[in-house]
Amino acid sequence: MPTADVLSHVEEQRGEIVALARDFAQREVAPHAGEWDRKAEFPKDAVAKLADLGFFGMLIPEEWDGLGLDRLTYLMVLEEIAAADAGLTVTLSIHNSMAAGMILTHGTPAQRERWLKPMARGDVLGAFSLSEHDSGSDAASLVTQARRDGSGWVLNGMKAWVTNGDVADLIIVMARTDAPQARPGARGISAFLVPTDLAGVVPGKPEDKMGLRASHTTTLALTDVRLSAEHLLGEDGQGFRYALEALDRGRLGVGAQAVGIARAALEHATRYAGERRQFDTLLKDFQAVQFKLADMATRIAAARALVHEAARDAVPALSPSAAASAAKLFASETAMWVTTQAVQVFGGYGYMRDYPVERLFRDAKVTEIYEGTSEIQRNVIARALHA
Repeated sequence: MPTADVLSHVEEQRGEIVALARDFAQREVAPHAGEWDRKAEFPKDAVAKLADLGFFGMLIPEEWDGLGLDRLTYLMVLEEIAAADAGLTVTLSIHNSMAAGMILTHGTPAQRERWLKPMARGDVLGAFSLSEHDSGSDAASLVTQARRDGSGWVLNGMKAWVTNGDVADLIIVMARTDAPQARPGARGISAFLVPTDLAGVVPGKPEDKMGLRASHTTTLALTDVRLSAEHLLGEDGQGFRYALEALDRGRLGVGAQAVGIARAALEHATRYAGERRQFDTLLKDFQAVQFKLADMATRIAAARALVHEAARDAVPALSPSAAASAAKLFASETAMWVTTQAVQVFGGYGYMRDYPVERLFRDAKVTEIYEGTSEIQRNVIARALHA
């Protein structure tokens, strides 16, 4: 077991990194988040600065130029960035936990050497592509095909909802390597490392989304994309299993993101309640508002605790996968509830784009949908209880 000195050093390092993230988020992100949202603008300058701080290599070990952070510290950093702009957090999360995470877990030594170092430096931005237009929650029904061509592969298909799709340098694409089937299933799906500068890789224009507008989400057309053998990630036919592992990691990131959104909403509502007067009384002095803020704070604390416990693999009676689902489920529904209450505290002003809680409300909604809907999370948890 770690000694007291080691644990103390870890806590000290964690505090320094989280403080650095908080300072950056409030200084470099929060003042611009509203404009990025209105313009649906991918914040290239902020991304470059985050890369300079090492935040694109948070989970990559030092031997590949990363920071080698533990999961808890990583999630605390995501919360800080999400409290300023949740869209930027998605870019960080997909790159760190899913794209880099899959290469770290299943890549060959040559693949790790080729990709992890530039990803850690932020020279290569990663993305992950599982879903298709007709395979969302039923992701195993994807039909994008990878056929053998000598020792290599040729990919054809259309992917959907690809975060970072138009700005990524490398996309991990799930495609079928078995023969086309009338009712495809999870078997025969493989993972491929697809550089976006290859011929036949064409991202669509960014979707016009309700929220997370600083994060670009696109389609991805793959037309006769030729890949050499070293672009297959892991074993042929194991890609769906790898994707589910990545989603477990990603769901913890969504949980941390949701906590950050909810925390920001509470901070804005608390500040507003201390400034706004009605009936010659500050809102904060009305018991109805006090109770609302108290309930918001309590739910946020509970959501954060569940996310952190899941990161430690310390949730009783649940497997790590189910614990990640529980954290994502509870935190996302907390974010939606808290932002709804924040809008209510602001009243009519909360419905206007001039005030930040309107954006936070829109950003919160997708946390109940992407990387597995709330209904899917309940399925995962229920299956674990009956295993």
